[in-house]
Amino acid sequence: MKRKRQSKVLVDIPVELKSIIKQPISIPPNTSILDARDILIRHRIGRLIIEFNKKPVGIVTEKDIAKSVSVFSGKPIAKILVRDIMSKDLVTVQPDDSIYDCAKLMKEHGISSVIINNSKGKLVGIVTKTDLVSTFLMISTASLPISKIMTKKVITVSPNDSIFEVESILLNNKIRRVVVLKNKTPVGIITYRDFVPAKTFDLYKQFTDPEERTEISWNPQLNEFNVNNLSYLLTFLAKDIMTKEPFSVSPSDVVYGAAILMIRHGISGLPVVQDKKLVGIVTKSDIVNIIAFKGKI
Repeated sequence: MKRKRQSKVLVDIPVELKSIIKQPISIPPNTSILDARDILIRHRIGRLIIEFNKKPVGIVTEKDIAKSVSVFSGKPIAKILVRDIMSKDLVTVQPDDSIYDCAKLMKEHGISSVIINNSKGKLVGIVTKTDLVSTFLMISTASLPISKIMTKKVITVSPNDSIFEVESILLNNKIRRVVVLKNKTPVGIITYRDFVPAKTFDLYKQFTDPEERTEISWNPQLNEFNVNNLSYLLTFLAKDIMTKEPFSVSPSDVVYGAAILMIRHGISGLPVVQDKKLVGIVTKSDIVNIIAFKGKI
C-alpha cells in the first residue's frame, strides 16, 4: 500500500534573518521594575533588553515583572531593580544565522525571543516569536489544519478563581496563559501581561500579607483549608483581569488564518473551539515549531 504523500507546508522562499531583525528597547541594569513595567505597558511589548556598555547583559519579561512581587515580598516594590530579576543566560545568534536557527533555539530553550549580537558581542537587535509568525505568513502554503499542531490538553481556570491561584497555576505549570472556562466554553484568557498593569501591583500591596502572599503564589496545589484560611486574599478574581470574549478558531481552520489573527490583534494564543466547547489551544510557539522543523509536521 502506497503511503500518502504529505502536502507541503512551507514554500521554498529564502527569508534572511537580517530582514526581520528589530531594534529592541533597552534599559540599564539599575532601572526600577516600576519604570520597566511602565515601558512595557507604554510600548505594548513583552520584554526589555538590559544593556551595559552596548552589550546585552540580561532580559526582563512580563513574566519576570509579575513574579517579582512574590519573590521580593519583603522588599518595597519601588526598590526592586531589573538587575535583581533579569534573566542572565541569554540565547543569542549572529545576523548571518537563519530564521530556522532562531526557531530551533526558541523551541529548545522554551523562550519567546532571541538576541542578535555581532561578532564583538555588541547588541544588534532582537527576533521574537511574533517576527517568526509574521515570516510564516510569507512562507506558508496555507494548507495545514490547526488540528495538526494544537495542544489538546489545556490548563484552565474558572472566572471565580482568585488571581493568586491563577498566578500559581501559570508558574507551577510553566505556561504563559490559561483559558477561563464557564460551562466548558471559553469566556476569557489570562496571560502574564494581565498581571503587569499598575492595578495588579496595587492589589498585592494593599490587600496581602507578605508571608501569606508568598505561600499562595508558590503553592502548586491550593487545598480547601488554605483557601478558607486565606479567603480575604481571594477577593480579586480571574474575571477581574481576564481578556473577555477571546478570539477563537476551530480545529478545521488553517494555521495561516490563526497566524493572521495573532498578528492583527497582538495576541499569542487562541482557544480552539468546536460546538462552543474548548477542544484545544494553538499558540505562536506551535507556529514557530513548524519553522523549526522546516514544515515537517
